[in-house]
Amino acid sequence: MKVLVRAPAAQETTVKKREAEGFAGTILDHYAGHKRKLPWREDITPYRILVSEFMLQQTQVERVLVKFPLFLQRFPDFSALAGAALKDVLASWQGLGYNRRAVNLWKTAMSVVKEHRGQLPAGADELVRFPGIGFSTAGAIVAFAFDKPVVFIETNIRRVFIHFFFQDRTGVKDREILPLVEATLDRENPRQWYYALMDYGAMLGRSLPNPNRRSAHYARQAPFEGSDRQVRGGVIRALLGKGTLTKKTISSTLGVEAGRMARILSGLEKEGLIARNGNGYQLP
Repeated sequence: MKVLVRAPAAQETTVKKREAEGFAGTILDHYAGHKRKLPWREDITPYRILVSEFMLQQTQVERVLVKFPLFLQRFPDFSALAGAALKDVLASWQGLGYNRRAVNLWKTAMSVVKEHRGQLPAGADELVRFPGIGFSTAGAIVAFAFDKPVVFIETNIRRVFIHFFFQDRTGVKDREILPLVEATLDRENPRQWYYALMDYGAMLGRSLPNPNRRSAHYARQAPFEGSDRQVRGGVIRALLGKGTLTKKTISSTLGVEAGRMARILSGLEKEGLIARNGNGYQLP
């Protein structure tokens, strides 16, 4: 999960040159021997990076590994995605959760085609104007799609810096980490450096108690079973399979009390994920 944060331009950093060099050596040595082979790191294009970054928001890499190639087969470029019906995009998105991300990705593709002649802007300040893209996601896109030296934080990067530079601290704020990210950034090879950081962070997540628990921004995700998130996904799947359904039928199908279902349907409708059709609901 990425967090929207910017560093003060002139904030002083405490990392020393020798310390930074030792840190970089450790990260790059690990990367040389344990580089993860991920499909969005191959045949790099702005479109492939954009899709992967939307999918990776709040979703485990293992699930994205399955869905990413299938989604690209169905929607291979901006034009194909922008010209698709939303229900087809949502159908291809099933299994990734958080369906509003699929809507935002679809809307972004339409904006790229209509307003930018099919070319994704290469600047973070432009990217954050698209739906569903915050400063950290924008930074990741700029670094990975365009190999530009921008500063951003995501969960694995945060884990690495807390592990190395805040070993005896809790409540570590991202604004404390950001100057260190900037001070250690490889400006000649930012894409490779961030890949190395993220792979090291993934390793830490598997082998140690999660350093991110010492972050001021850490929050344990609520259980999925029985949650509104689960019901929302169930509504989308039901409508994908049946077309138009009444509130009563949806409530009965999913086993959800009518008042709760009315609230959830209202939220989905406001977000543009479903639409009314007479007395029923359907995908837009």
